[in-house]
Amino acid sequence: MTFPPHPAATDVEFDVRQIPFSYRGAWFDLSPVVGLHQRSETIHLVSHRNGMHAVLALQPVANGAPVPARWTTSSTTLRWTGDDGGTVTAAFEGPHVLRLRGRGLGLRIVDAASDLTPFTGTYLFTDPVDGTSVFTSYETGRRYRLTRVSGALQVVGAEALGAADRAVVAGANGGDWELAIQETTAGALPFTPHSPFPAVVAAADAAFRDYLDAVAPWRDERTPAAALAAYVLWSATVAPEGFLGRESVLMSKHWMDKVWSWDHCFNALALAPGLPDAALDQFLAPFDHQDPTGALPDSVTHSEILFNYVKPPIHGWALNRLRGLSTRELADTELREIHDRVAAWTRFWLVQRRRPGHVLPFYQHGNDSGWDNSTTFDRDRVIESPDLAAFLVLQLETLADLATELGLPAEEWKHERDSVLRALTTDLWRDTEFVAVGALSGNDSTATSLLNLLPLVLGERLPDRVRQLLADRLIAHLTEHGLATEPPTSPRYEADGYWRGPIWAPSTALIEDGLRSSGFTQLADEVSSRFRALCERSGFAENFDALTGAGLRDRAYTWTAAVYLMFAADHVRRI
Repeated sequence: MTFPPHPAATDVEFDVRQIPFSYRGAWFDLSPVVGLHQRSETIHLVSHRNGMHAVLALQPVANGAPVPARWTTSSTTLRWTGDDGGTVTAAFEGPHVLRLRGRGLGLRIVDAASDLTPFTGTYLFTDPVDGTSVFTSYETGRRYRLTRVSGALQVVGAEALGAADRAVVAGANGGDWELAIQETTAGALPFTPHSPFPAVVAAADAAFRDYLDAVAPWRDERTPAAALAAYVLWSATVAPEGFLGRESVLMSKHWMDKVWSWDHCFNALALAPGLPDAALDQFLAPFDHQDPTGALPDSVTHSEILFNYVKPPIHGWALNRLRGLSTRELADTELREIHDRVAAWTRFWLVQRRRPGHVLPFYQHGNDSGWDNSTTFDRDRVIESPDLAAFLVLQLETLADLATELGLPAEEWKHERDSVLRALTTDLWRDTEFVAVGALSGNDSTATSLLNLLPLVLGERLPDRVRQLLADRLIAHLTEHGLATEPPTSPRYEADGYWRGPIWAPSTALIEDGLRSSGFTQLADEVSSRFRALCERSGFAENFDALTGAGLRDRAYTWTAAVYLMFAADHVRRI
């Protein structure tokens, strides 16, 4: 398919209060969001090494005093504009350097912590070799070297210890200025500017435009949020470092700055058509940390791997879709690696997560399902759940097909697939609905959560009557804005209740795919349309109020952007 040319990527503008300003591969961003649900009135340089840390505050100044300034942000620049028209403009020169330029407006770059102890805070000194000002951060384990390109710089509090004012002020005399902030290690070479500021902006624009054209070449007036969705993914991508050995898309460069072991699948699917190598890395990132039983970690980030929970085995479902979307064939060596890793992950569920004598595996907590506080877990937390069984059926089938393709034994996977599917439809079906069953208590769960409808992903593997009843029950969840995770008519519905009401991208994607594979095309189209409209109106929040459509929690969530891109691409190709 041939797509028409598109306008410049710099047309992508957004509110930095909602979406951080960053660059593909960078481990830091500029944002007023400085912690969990914490927003400052000042733009900060925020790092995501060793967690989320606001390192430096960037305060516009004039005549030595702070002044108000408006923020405008695009995919290539962040600009402060003072009341008198003076400006400070920021642009990334690659993932490690931030260039800043002032015209009639100064900038005070100050230690955000203010208090320096032997193990916390940020220290400032002047390097005797080249005269640069260097902030060193205990929290991030990195240095932030400020190199003057032009104009005047004033250093305050160099070598000060304890509670002190540590800052570098650019343009304090009212003149024009330019500097670079370089994120470095102790032995990194000093930064030498080789490109003028306009060339830096142009290079950043070209880098994002190349990414956008790869990820969303189909975009047009029918998909108005496609470029911004691509920016959310692009700007949340970090270079291989720490425990993330591959280029990885974090869930966000706000406080949800990790790779969770089901979230990554949706980002991989959005990347697969245009960036197949990046998609494969995204898919495999958590598999680099499987434990000896085959379990995936709950999450991975720069300096932390958590194994206190797991996430649902949607990887067979995702792998099938990834291979269908990818623009290159996977080599046999790649397929064998994937087979072995997914096989180990599947055995974890069959061996570690089945009660003796039971066919169906169990979750130990709502967090294992990804639906942390779903009402399905209200009566029992340790449950044999219908969504888990359905995902495992698909994963076993994918393994059987992949094993056959590679000339490996497949009968075990086929046998387990048939057994789990049979147990799902006999042990968890109650006349008109699926329930979960307490693995210890044997008690049925409630069945009002959207989670109980996820077996729709099995499509024609389910009996016709079961598919129809699930589709009928889905209508109670469908609001003007999309699929509520708990029906608004339920007494357990909560507007901002996380998985007890709000609309989420992954549940929407799974249900939409299940509806299509079950033959309910018109309903699938409606689910897709409402979710796309929701994102176009309310952005790419972690989740959304099901009745008002307002964005909730983290407002720059990559799996939301990824599902929008998946739906938008499918929509354009279908019409």
